[in-house]
Amino acid sequence: MTPAEMLKAKVKVVMFDLYGTVVDMQKGLVAAAAPFLAGKGWTGKPNSFVTWWRRTHFENSMIDALLQREHTSYREIGFRAVAYTMDRAGIEYTDDEAHYLVSCIEKLEPFADVPAALARLRTKYRIAILSNGDPDMLETAKQHHRIPFDRVISVAEAGSFKPHVVTYAKAAAIMDVRMDEVLFVANHAFDCLGAKAAGMHSAFIDRRKRPFGRTPHQPDIRVDDMQALADLMT
Repeated sequence: MTPAEMLKAKVKVVMFDLYGTVVDMQKGLVAAAAPFLAGKGWTGKPNSFVTWWRRTHFENSMIDALLQREHTSYREIGFRAVAYTMDRAGIEYTDDEAHYLVSCIEKLEPFADVPAALARLRTKYRIAILSNGDPDMLETAKQHHRIPFDRVISVAEAGSFKPHVVTYAKAAAIMDVRMDEVLFVANHAFDCLGAKAAGMHSAFIDRRKRPFGRTPHQPDIRVDDMQALADLMT
């Protein structure tokens, strides 16, 4: 049996990261940031600004998880990250403007291939989101991605950001399945790695054509896009 055939025989839930996997975070935030930055007279590349912002957010969320203190909201981590990025870029801003940029995350649209692919997967499996986003942010996002997930889960329920093991364990418990009955899907290696290390199966959507890295927690499936995943799993 192929890896996909073995997974089809045991997987009950296909679980997705949201930001950057289901919705196009880089493209959407660049589109939102570009006019804002132009209005500030900043002459750098909006794509670079968003990349700095996202990297800073990721680093801060990992620090928050490692501190093992009270969970900080995604929105607050986002505010700190975009504020730092504007400080770094020498852009004058108000707190309201920083909060506005963070709010744009809630309005991101899905990648073009995602709705049809997930509709196919939903004929065979329950589909769910496990996101670092706050519960209210994920609720607002439903209006924009318009995909009928069986469940949308925030890591706030586990009290830590991914890739902490408790986030995946909590999501499996919420879906009432064993860890090995979940196929976790992400467009970035850290989330696939976290899910696989926790006991789930994983699928890496390699849209950006990047190496996965020499971790022992390799994905079970590696595909170019969500359509290819649906082809393999249905």
